[in-house]
Amino acid sequence: MKKRILTAVLAAVLVTGTCAATVSAKEEKTYTIGICQLVQHDALDAATKGFEDAITEKMGDSVKFDEQNAQGDSNTCSTIINSFVSEGADLILANATASLQAAAAGTSDIPILGTAVTEYGVALGIDDFDGTVGGNISGTSDLAPLDEQADMLHELFPDAKNVGLLYCSAEPNSQYQVDTVKDALEKLGYTCEDYAFSDSNDLSSVVTTAANDSDVIYAPTDNTVASNTEIINNICLPAKVPVIAGEEGICQACGVATLSISYYDLGYKTGEMAVSILQDGKDISKMPIEYAPKFTKEYNKDICDELGIKIPDGYEAIETDKTAE
Repeated sequence: MKKRILTAVLAAVLVTGTCAATVSAKEEKTYTIGICQLVQHDALDAATKGFEDAITEKMGDSVKFDEQNAQGDSNTCSTIINSFVSEGADLILANATASLQAAAAGTSDIPILGTAVTEYGVALGIDDFDGTVGGNISGTSDLAPLDEQADMLHELFPDAKNVGLLYCSAEPNSQYQVDTVKDALEKLGYTCEDYAFSDSNDLSSVVTTAANDSDVIYAPTDNTVASNTEIINNICLPAKVPVIAGEEGICQACGVATLSISYYDLGYKTGEMAVSILQDGKDISKMPIEYAPKFTKEYNKDICDELGIKIPDGYEAIETDKTAE
């Protein structure tokens, strides 16, 4: 009799232990997030790091990242996204517009968060965009107040006449920024000319023409520009043509001033959105696009000193060795 009771007790313990192990396994679910980054440069690198830091701080080791870089090729973005879909990723981070477009075409089931995307309506071809994409897509925008960037150019170079607008024609969000800034600058009395290049192969010749014909050059948050700032600086600096940049990374390498966001903070915000989806069960279809909370006037002291440009109060100097932290 005692033996039967002991056996029953042991069986109960085993069943309880098995149930506990099952519950524990459910609680310790591991999520996989696929990260498709269009190209490597400071701004996108910072956004990816902020995204990963936010998730790791809140979810620890329960999330595994599969980070892949398309090296500037939109077709490679599609290949990367397809691999995430076939492997059953729980969420996809699309870093930059081409990555977002590839992700949107690649899946309607897996949640997609974009970051470092300027205007989602333009990127996804949505007419009368109201701030919420719907479906399986949301994210964060790096759109700066473009009219204020135009005002900044006017503040620094009130006597300039010709402004060259330098951008990659393959990036629709760059075209959007240039069109908006151009309208603002023309209202301020400047003559503006577009200098569009198709890819990095014709960048040098286009920049040379822009530098010869412009008093000031404006470059938006353009990924091809950000990946080739050395080429731009090697042409514009000897020609003594200042560059107003759309973001800090470009300014740090070849610009004189910018009104910029923190891409690390933008990525961090995107990571918080990912946590709310994976951990808290938030419905991505109802999540509006989030925007950077603040913008900072910054200047490149080295280039300004070399060009003899005096920066007024209210600007912060970008450290020449500054990296995303």
